[in-house]
Amino acid sequence: MTAAVAERLTSLVAALRAHGIRVGTGESVDAARAAEALGLADRERLREGLAATLLHGAGQRQVFDAVFDLYFPRGVGAPGARPADREELRDRLAAALADDDRALLQRLAAEAVDGFGGYGSSPGSDGWSAYQALDRVRPQTLLARVRDDVRGRAGGEGFADRLLEDEIRRRIEDFRRMVGAEARRRVAERRGRDEIARRAVAPTPDRVDFLLAGRDQLAELRRTVQPLARKLATRLAARRRRASRGSIDLRRTLRGSLSTGGVPMRPVLRRRRPGRPELVLLCDVSGSVAGFSDFTMLLVQALHEQFARVRVFAFVNRIDEVTGLLERGVADPERLGGRIRAEAELTGWHGSSDYGAALGEFAERYGDAVGPRTTVFVLGDARTNLADPHLAAVRGIARRARRVYWLNPEPRSRWGTGDSAAPEYAGLVAMHECRTARQLGALVGRLLPV
Repeated sequence: MTAAVAERLTSLVAALRAHGIRVGTGESVDAARAAEALGLADRERLREGLAATLLHGAGQRQVFDAVFDLYFPRGVGAPGARPADREELRDRLAAALADDDRALLQRLAAEAVDGFGGYGSSPGSDGWSAYQALDRVRPQTLLARVRDDVRGRAGGEGFADRLLEDEIRRRIEDFRRMVGAEARRRVAERRGRDEIARRAVAPTPDRVDFLLAGRDQLAELRRTVQPLARKLATRLAARRRRASRGSIDLRRTLRGSLSTGGVPMRPVLRRRRPGRPELVLLCDVSGSVAGFSDFTMLLVQALHEQFARVRVFAFVNRIDEVTGLLERGVADPERLGGRIRAEAELTGWHGSSDYGAALGEFAERYGDAVGPRTTVFVLGDARTNLADPHLAAVRGIARRARRVYWLNPEPRSRWGTGDSAAPEYAGLVAMHECRTARQLGALVGRLLPV
């Protein structure tokens, strides 16, 4: 292996680690051996070989492909021939989509970026935008044209219309990804691969900020609930086994050591009383916080067997129990949030969030849900719209509960800014920053009672 290839491979590994993908020394050595055995002649074969040696799950593949395209690009510089005009490019693109010609689609992606994705007049500007190129070419508008072309070639036979349209949408989405990869490659040539790999590659779903996640990213997050729940359940079961053995009873151990000259030969353990704890969730489901609350509710519901009882309450400015809705909504997690907001009484005379009113109503109506074995989790950004935060209600909940934790999806630097009452609430209960699914999994695994 040449020094240049080794440098690119180590940079690729560093970029994967920066995106949270664990790559150890053993995997790096295996990747180097794979690259040496496969060579550089077949780029796709090299891609698959490195993916097989470096990745641990299918969820990491999207990040890997984007990073691989930066460090092992298909080409360097511009394609050399600019398209004559937009309509000519669209004609060739429609034909390539109908034929599913990936090699031609790759060349057209490069031409689209070169011809319609450039911006800035200075030679040192970044100069390339996938969004601008796709906005000019508009491949999504070719769906009907490509469908009719494929149907005409097949003589009316073959794919059903719905299946055919789904297949064409997949091809168009592949082309959009090719344009994005080409634009990143062009920018990386000017600004450096390492910086673009760090800033311009979308993170894995578990590292997406809840408050910034789009609909597709939230849907991808929901698909990670069950694997994360299984991992957390295993961790909780191990903690419960360790805790069931009990801690050392120092007084009884020292008393027993009198018979051995003061040497504690037989430690005496303080046995724990059996019994699983109870869990209560209070979830703000307003605005952008809703995605965070929906994901956490699904995760806790998947862990319900680890607890004696789980009760879930949702609120905006009024609070209502949604435990039953959550149980029925697990089969269709995509529509869980919509069902909760449609069927539960969450708002009064206005639609803005009001933590003080909701928490006060919980203390008054559902106070019996909290007891000495109960751990309470409050999910929300603590933004009260300048209303009374009702700290007395939080104090009352904290007095009755075993523990109270507040998970805040906003960055800690924003707590206390604007209408945020986070510092006031954090003075009464333990508040933790929880912006991503990875942070949530770590916090839930550490904070959930055993």
